[in-house]
Amino acid sequence: MPAPTTSPAPASVNSRSRVLIASLIGTTIEFYDFYIYATAAVLVFPALFFPSSDPTTALLSSFAVFGAAMVARPIGAVVFGHLGDRLGRKGTLVASLLTMGIATFLIGVLPTYAQAGWVATALLVLMRLAQGFALGGEWSGAALVATENAPKGKRALYGTFPQLGAPLGFIIGNGLFLVIGALLPSAAGADPSQPSDAFLDWGWRIPFLFSAVMVAIGLWVRMRLVEAPVFEKTREAGLVRKLPLATVFRNHWKQLILGTFFMLATYVLFYLMTTFSLSYGRTAEDAAVPGLGYEYTTFVLMMIFGVLFFAVFTLVSGPLADRYGRRATLIAVTAGILVFGLVWVPLIGLGTVGVVLWLVFGFTLMGMTFGPMGALLPELFPTSVRYTGSGISYNVSSILGAAVAPFIAVALWEAADGSPWLVGVYLSSMALLTLVALLIGKETKDVGLDEGEGGDAPGRDEALATVS
Repeated sequence: MPAPTTSPAPASVNSRSRVLIASLIGTTIEFYDFYIYATAAVLVFPALFFPSSDPTTALLSSFAVFGAAMVARPIGAVVFGHLGDRLGRKGTLVASLLTMGIATFLIGVLPTYAQAGWVATALLVLMRLAQGFALGGEWSGAALVATENAPKGKRALYGTFPQLGAPLGFIIGNGLFLVIGALLPSAAGADPSQPSDAFLDWGWRIPFLFSAVMVAIGLWVRMRLVEAPVFEKTREAGLVRKLPLATVFRNHWKQLILGTFFMLATYVLFYLMTTFSLSYGRTAEDAAVPGLGYEYTTFVLMMIFGVLFFAVFTLVSGPLADRYGRRATLIAVTAGILVFGLVWVPLIGLGTVGVVLWLVFGFTLMGMTFGPMGALLPELFPTSVRYTGSGISYNVSSILGAAVAPFIAVALWEAADGSPWLVGVYLSSMALLTLVALLIGKETKDVGLDEGEGGDAPGRDEALATVS
């Protein structure tokens, strides 16, 4: 009797739910960590780590450290991109998440300036740089997990899931700060917009320490991933590059430049709406540099309401980008950002209703511009250098946009004697640069991720770099 034949076992693949959860949970944790730092940078760090007789100087110093992490992000993109393109996406994503989690937890146990002097400030800067280094490798890896495992015609939709981590991280992080602030209110007669003594002493540390729980969950999910077939094909064909960084600069430098400017308006809008707006919203109307004068809890609740639109329109943008193309969708949205920057003062001048509309419009545009980036940037590069190329574009843009945006915004706010009109003009100027890049670039929705050598579709570079 002949022995029964057995067919080879099918290669392990990631289920749809595993892909979407793994790409979502990691970026949610990463953005949660970044947001709680951003909130603390406005709320407590100026007093705890940057003492100064001038509140504006202390705030600018705190923002400078916030921006320093953006400088570390391209370095993280190079290191984690090299590992991701050489060894695989899974292990690299685990390493980036672990690095971010450790740095965030350690911020929660740092001594303050009153306890350790400038050593405390130096340690905060070091941990902040570690956060930036980790986030430099996180986003591109999560985007690749989503897009390289996406079914045909749904790459932009799948690519919105790592982007959805931004609004979710904001809601969780700021929601936790609100709960702690409610449990540790300012004493009777004190300024309710200022944190209580208990909050300044130890309450602010809780969100940083809580990140350890979230990281443990994220690691468990990501350890269950398997490599995407498109990367395995590249590895089996012997097309993995020894030096992905050299390859991407030599052969794909045009895509690096375009990708960087594609993200510029997104980054500037992102940090103006989440970081600058918190400072502007809660600064007293009779301060040396006047703001809107809202109590902290009230304004953060208004922001969270706006971020709900951020989440919804991040998901909405995916199907639109799959149907109409990434380029067409982003051109329309970027034009909207340009106009939005010019109407800040009229909107805010309408009172509380206008401020809410300002937040809603800003966060809606944020979702619409951020969502398609999860597919667009990876599509610019072949498989063998996709982690490195998309990561560098994304994170170099963080220097041009996010690293300087809060600092420039505060300076412009001060220069305009408390009016945000110059800040809005700054946003519109950055949107104009992104609009030019999009008009120069080409559509990528029909570019295959696994065509040609190393995942490079025939004529990819020529097509993507040609002026339309």
